[in-house]
Amino acid sequence: MNTLVSNSLNDLPVLAAEIIEKANEVRFIAFTGNLGAGKTTLIGEILKMLSKNDFNGSPTFSLVNEYISRSGELIYHFDFYRLRNENEAFDIGWEDYLQKENAWIFVEWPEKIENLLPEHFLHVNIKQDNSSRLFEWKMF
Repeated sequence: MNTLVSNSLNDLPVLAAEIIEKANEVRFIAFTGNLGAGKTTLIGEILKMLSKNDFNGSPTFSLVNEYISRSGELIYHFDFYRLRNENEAFDIGWEDYLQKENAWIFVEWPEKIENLLPEHFLHVNIKQDNSSRLFEWKMF
């Protein structure tokens, strides 16, 4: 397991680069942490490095935002916070997204679709206290 303790947003570019490098083969990253832990902020930093589009924030209501990488690949950012059950993921075509070749997939609140996650992915967990964040990531 890799870890980084951060006291500043200035640490995010280094963390984002490490996560991209670690996840490059699977291109599926699941982000967990409490509400306000920094999942969306970290994904925004990763998108700054990968995407040629501007970051649109969390897709809390639309459930998914689509981006294009600098090399032309698709990037999907899902926020499943509002999902009531796994069937709602099927309603937006979850299985189709998983079949996209070479696409990057970032998922906030993956615990809402735990049974639908792929076999191999990078899990990033964020723990926070008053002044710092602990980022932990490992491959499954």
